[in-house]
Amino acid sequence: MKKLTNWCLALILSLPLAAAVAAAEYMEGAEYMRLAKPQPTSVADKVEVVELFWYGCPHCYYLEPHIGKWLENKPEDVEFVRLPAVLGKSWELLGKAYFTAELLGVLDKIHEPLFEAIHDKKRKFRDVAAVEDFFVSHGVAEKDFRNTFHSFAVAVRINNAKMMTRRYAISGVPTMIVNGKFSTGASIAGSNEDVIKVVDFLVEQERAAVDTPARAATRP
Repeated sequence: MKKLTNWCLALILSLPLAAAVAAAEYMEGAEYMRLAKPQPTSVADKVEVVELFWYGCPHCYYLEPHIGKWLENKPEDVEFVRLPAVLGKSWELLGKAYFTAELLGVLDKIHEPLFEAIHDKKRKFRDVAAVEDFFVSHGVAEKDFRNTFHSFAVAVRINNAKMMTRRYAISGVPTMIVNGKFSTGASIAGSNEDVIKVVDFLVEQERAAVDTPARAATRP
């Protein structure tokens, strides 16, 4: 009985330590970084997760299936935003392609196939004509593509993408930004699978931060 009592006592005493270890599973400065300056998010009552990517990046292509799987069970209180990063003039073409597909409502026809065309089929997209041919081959009318690609709406979106790429101060892609405060990626998280785990960890952390003011506001 005494041995059993001692074992139970040891178990109870170890629980806070186990909890501390679990809480410290991912560390700021190791698996994720804090942004020097917090950035505004698209929603106030949800935790925002932004994926910064570029179609020409193979690492973004390899992360994409993990993002897709994560989205299948994304919590309702999480807002997911894809954002083409613009780290140079040459990145703008495919960034505009993304926004064109988004505005036309054809991302389901364009997003993954464009990744596959570049990385599996080794297609080159060096000018607008090549992008237009790709859209047309996936059922988009030439007129609709041209009117949208060259539209003011796409220009606004690509300029915003440039601005946010600078404000997030990223050095490469893919990069995940959680709630405008933290960044992570495979290079520091460890792997694409770990990227998702770190994002979930940060979402849970930020969920508590979002919930606390909400509860305080409802108190009599």
